[in-house]
Parts: sequence; structure tokens; C-alpha cells
Amino acid sequence: MSVSSRIPPPPMAVKSMSVDMRALRRVGARPAFLDYLVQLWDFRQFIAYDAHARVQSGTRKDRLGSAWLVLNPVFNGLTFYIIFGMLLNTSRGIENYVGYLVIGIFIFQFSSGSIISGARSISNNKSVVQAFNFPRAALPIGANVRELITAVPLVIAMLLLIVLLPPVEAITPLWLLILPAILLQAMFNLGIGLILARIISKINDVGHLLPFLMRAWMYGSAVFYSYERFIDHPEILQAMKLNPLFNVINIVRDCLLYNTVPSWESWAMLAVFALGALSIGIFFFWQGEESYVRN
Repeated sequence: MSVSSRIPPPPMAVKSMSVDMRALRRVGARPAFLDYLVQLWDFRQFIAYDAHARVQSGTRKDRLGSAWLVLNPVFNGLTFYIIFGMLLNTSRGIENYVGYLVIGIFIFQFSSGSIISGARSISNNKSVVQAFNFPRAALPIGANVRELITAVPLVIAMLLLIVLLPPVEAITPLWLLILPAILLQAMFNLGIGLILARIISKINDVGHLLPFLMRAWMYGSAVFYSYERFIDHPEILQAMKLNPLFNVINIVRDCLLYNTVPSWESWAMLAVFALGALSIGIFFFWQGEESYVRN
């Protein structure tokens, strides 16, 4: 081998290049709020697919499968009927107590499942949150979409029980009003779930308190008793009317049991709570976007 072949080639000339540091962004940085909403819209197919997949796999190990989506609230309703309706006699003065109780149990369980699922969506998916780059609000939104899908057989079962169990109720056009009521309820559930998801991601102990808080909320929503028993306590009645879950339960009862158009005050109260909770929830969750990876 010649000496000339052993000599390495001269290094190539290095050209200096200017880099605009303003165009660079820190990995995991929180995007602008409107950009964040656009990213969530871009992930809509992932959210829908994940929600459907989790609904199908949620009861796959059970022999009765998806039937438990309906059996759980039915057994809850039966338990409450025996304890409160028969033993404690809270059914006194309520026409069609069975329908009254069924609506309260089914509607409240929808909110309870949605809020708890959304609240725990970040803490239960830490590996996904830390491994992939995506708008983290997709997780609580997906959890609420999943609960909304599972609410479909719940609502159908609720309507069938009201029609079949004596004293049966006649089907009227007012029954269609439960659709916007449940939509507003779902918006409220999502907003509260987003707020709690950020709180639980920082303080995990709050997640252990959720079942107790939801149970107390249920007792204050006139699920198994009539709010008219507090007619002599206007301050308690006023507090109950400020309860969004009481409002949605009352609206559905007016439509299904009493063939009455719900008052505009009930609709206005529910709409204000739904839009307010959703707006505050998504903004509050977005502010903590960078913290979910670290916590």
C-alpha cells in the first residue's frame, strides 16, 4: 500500500449557520389555549376509538358481559327501594315511587361514573402520560365519552322500567326533552372530571375521598326522597335547587312521570352549571398540562 493512500483526506470546511432560537420550543411545553383545543379536535378519532374499545373490554371477563351495565343500577335501585322505600318509608307522599327512584338512581349513577372516571383518568394512566406526547385532556374526555356510551343502555332500561312497572307511565313527546338534559349533564360531568383530574394528579389522596363525596352528593340530590319534605325549610330548598344533579333529575322526572314541561329556571340553572363547569374545567386542566408528566 502506498504512503499516499494512508494519508486521510483533509477535513471538509465547516460552514457556520444561523439558528433562530425563537422558533424552537421546549419539549412538553404547554401550547396556547386555542392551539390546545385544535390538538384535542385532531385527536377526536383516537378518543372515540379508545372509548369504544374500553366499553367492549370493560365487562369481557364477566359471564353476563354488558348486561352488568344495566344490572348494577337495577340492583342499586332494588336496595334503595327496600331500605328507604319500605323500611324507612321515604316513599310516603310520592306517586309512582318506583319510577321516581329508578330515575334518581339511573341519572345519578351516570354522573357518578363519569366524574370518577374522568377524575382518575390521569392518575390511572401515568405510563401513557409519561411515554407519549399528546393533549392530556384527551384522557378525561375519552373517559366521559365512554360513560356516555354506557349510558345509552342505562337510559333505555330506565324508560322500559317506567313503562312496564306499575303504575305504568304513558309515553309522551315530552320524553324527548331528556336528550338535551342528559347532554347538559354530560358537559357538567366532563367539566368536574377535568378539574378533579388535575387536583388528583397532584394530591392523590383526593381520589380516595371521591366515593364518599359522591355518596354525600347523592343524599343531597333527592334521589330516594321528595324534596317537598323540606317545604318548611326554604334555605334547604334553595340549596337543593343550586345542585345541578338535583336539577337534571328533577327535569327528567317532570318529563317522564308528571308530563310537565320543566321550568325555565331549571333549564337555565342546569345550562349555567354545565357550560360554566366545562369552560372552567378545560381551562384549569390546560394550565396544568406541563405538570402531568412530572407528578
